[in-house]
Order: sequence, then structure tokens, then C-alpha cells
Amino acid sequence: MKEKVLPTLILTLICVSAAVLLVLAHETTKDSIAEQKEKKFSSSVESLFGKTDITLLDTNFGEDSIEAIAVTPDGKTAVQVIADGYSKGGINILVGIDETGKISKIEFISLGETPGLGSKVQDNGEFREQFYGASASPVELDAVSGATFSSKGMKKAVETALDVYNNNKEAILSGRE
Repeated sequence: MKEKVLPTLILTLICVSAAVLLVLAHETTKDSIAEQKEKKFSSSVESLFGKTDITLLDTNFGEDSIEAIAVTPDGKTAVQVIADGYSKGGINILVGIDETGKISKIEFISLGETPGLGSKVQDNGEFREQFYGASASPVELDAVSGATFSSKGMKKAVETALDVYNNNKEAILSGRE
């Protein structure tokens, strides 16, 4: 009987210890991780609009792919969207919408697409520029050769940002949820 109980007891002890260590690691690093994410978001907004104050909205307006929405005092809006390209959740972009409701710039927060193929959506400036000036869905798209899934993911991300902005423009520009 002892031969059967002892391994189970040892394994349980190891699992509990590992769980406690994971919880401690999470609690120790969660504030630092949140701070780093906020700094990255702020620097990306700065890349879109220059040095400016932002109001970060605490809502995604029911759209799960929206990570964050920020609005400047002069009515410019930044919408962070995560979309699937070839990789699930591989496209994390910040869509800048100017005070007239048109896309003015797109910045990449991160890109988890295949290097050399899917990463062309980030590397090819002309691809990004075709979205500039768009104000409503659907957005016309000339896909990047060899990066069809990533191109479609970018299109979906941009259209999601525009749809959320257009459907909630008054709430976004007033800085409320």
C-alpha cells in the first residue's frame, strides 16, 4: 500500500509547489508587465500623432479584438486591434484615425506572422498606405503577394477599428464609455 501512496503524494506535492511558484511569479510581475504594455501603447500613440495627451477609454464597445482605444484632446483616435493573419492573434496594430474620421496612420505594436512572408504587411509601406484616407468599411485592398492571410488579417483589423469608431464616434470623442 505504501508503494502506491508515496508516488501519488510526492507528485501532488510537486504540483502544488509548482502552482504556488507560478502564482507568486504572476503576482510579482503583473504590475511590471502592465506598465510595459502601457508604455508601449503610449509610445505607439506618440508615433501616430506626436507628443500629446491621451484619454484611455476603459471599454472595447463589445468587440473582443479591440485591446485599447485612446482619444486626444483635438479629436484624434487610436484604436489597438489584434487580428488573425496566418497566425492566430498574429497582427497587433494601432490604427490612427484623424479628427475627420479618416485613417491617418497605422503602427505595429507586434507582428507574429511568418518572417519574410507575412511580415511583408509590416515591411511594405505601400501596403499600409492604401488604408490611409479610408473612413468606412469595406476597405479596398491589394494584398501583398505571398502574404494573403496576413493581408486579409490587416484588412479585418482596419475594418474593425473603423466600424467601432463609426458606431461609437460620439462616445469615443467625448471620452466616455
